Amino acid sequence: MTTATAVPTTIPFVDLKAQYRALKPDMDEAIQSVLDRAAFILGPETTKFENAFAAYIGVKHAVGVCSGTDALEMALRGCGIAAGDEVLTVANTYIATCEAISLAGAEVRWVDCDPKTYNMDASQLEKAITPRTKGIMPVHLYGQPADMDPIMAVARKHGLRVIEDCAQSHGALYKGRKTGTFGDAACFSFYPGKNLGAYGDAGAVVTNDDALADEVRLLRNHGQRQKYIHLRVGACHRLDNLQAAVLGVKLPHLDGWNRNRRRVAKWYDEKLKSVPNLVTPYCPDTVEAVYHLYVVQVPNRDEVQKRLEADGIETGIHYPIPLHEQPAYAHLGHKPEDFPASHALGPRILSLPMFPEMTEEQVDRVVERLKAALR
Repeated sequence: MTTATAVPTTIPFVDLKAQYRALKPDMDEAIQSVLDRAAFILGPETTKFENAFAAYIGVKHAVGVCSGTDALEMALRGCGIAAGDEVLTVANTYIATCEAISLAGAEVRWVDCDPKTYNMDASQLEKAITPRTKGIMPVHLYGQPADMDPIMAVARKHGLRVIEDCAQSHGALYKGRKTGTFGDAACFSFYPGKNLGAYGDAGAVVTNDDALADEVRLLRNHGQRQKYIHLRVGACHRLDNLQAAVLGVKLPHLDGWNRNRRRVAKWYDEKLKSVPNLVTPYCPDTVEAVYHLYVVQVPNRDEVQKRLEADGIETGIHYPIPLHEQPAYAHLGHKPEDFPASHALGPRILSLPMFPEMTEEQVDRVVERLKAALR
């Protein structure tokens, strides 16, 4: 008689269903209210969320747009960055960072990352500046703030605009201040898997600059304040009111979710600290990360990932090919070794399951199977 082998329950990379179940009554009511009123475009939920999110970050303005990528492009355009200009950023980020620079008409110029924090190596920033450089776009990668003091010092010295890419750092702190409060503007993504995620694409530009906020509001809505009076050639980049309603329900829970993510990260840190050939995230004392992702470095990454998948552990890779090695930017003529830290991370990084509802038992199983995969 053959006995069936039990298939272990899959541990998801992120569990959005668990989050919805916890919010279901309030979420269903908020969505139904928008549907009942057919309030779909720039409705009261959008204004309410913009005000609440600006207060949460600690800035004067939050302007809702339809994605994090659009937020970056609108912020760049609002800062006057255009064709012929250069913007400095990192090569080991998602392509949206650089797409926005390209879509604004400017040219991407890369700075390598710090091999410990994975964020912009501020010590390499100044030597990358040319007469055409007009802006710096630091990325708070994986939910850990970039080293903003030296970045801002270089920006002030050279008169450069700073647009923070906060797509993964909702609520993260650098020396007690939230990311998004340092630059001329900052941009957030509310993609569903983010720490604060909508139920579709959504984003926001935040700033203390009244004129910049007004410009972004114009650009997101066909360049108009008054219907059919178009002051700019803008675009259709408005935040969907239904997504604003979703975000409004979720925002009060964000700090609690971030605390849970830090708890999960601490479990991982403690249980993985003695594992040979594995590097856990490094978090400086000056920051409070929010662990949008928990990224480790392992040898033979692709094989390790396959073994984990076979054991029911979902993982991710963020991001396997740095942007200076992508076909879309081959015209810039870079070699892999031009940014050695970014290049070296590509084949080693692995994102482990990370979500606020994750239990210690789930972490234990991930750690157990990871150790086995590494053996």
